[in-house]
Amino acid sequence: MVRRSQSSNPRSVVVLTSGTDWGTRAAGQRRSSGAEAPIPRRQPAKIKALHQALHLARAAIGKKNWHTARYALSRARALTNALPTDVAVREREQLSELRKKYAARNTPAAKNAKRAKAAPAKRAGDKKPAPKKSTAKSAAQQPKPAPVRDLGDRFINRAALGYGPTGETEGSRTR
Repeated sequence: MVRRSQSSNPRSVVVLTSGTDWGTRAAGQRRSSGAEAPIPRRQPAKIKALHQALHLARAAIGKKNWHTARYALSRARALTNALPTDVAVREREQLSELRKKYAARNTPAAKNAKRAKAAPAKRAGDKKPAPKKSTAKSAAQQPKPAPVRDLGDRFINRAALGYGPTGETEGSRTR
């Protein structure tokens, strides 16, 4: 329940709402999209603003900043709609590509593509790099790490450290 008073008079009627009218009250507080931003008047300025919006969207998608990417994509869409269809054809293609990336942000296909990018495939015809000759100096600089031994369960002799009675038997040890 939300206490809501329409006036500053303390004796006025107080209306208790359960939150059903929040959608109408918060209408003025909606998340802004890039389409509400002012669009430049001249065509070269529109193209420049479109380039900036595409750059911002690309960077935001790369950093997984989805709110900024959404804003930039809606701004770029508004700018492309304000331009004639024969102008900025490459930018429209880039925008559609970025929209696809944005739409597939949480899908399994995006995760699989990310895994495939982490391990790039080898190209056919590439020569293998020649193995480096090892010298005595490089062997001396990098000693092999000692193998890790399994120490098993170890017990602390508390009596030897002065924490318990000295006459303990083998079975009454604590870990």
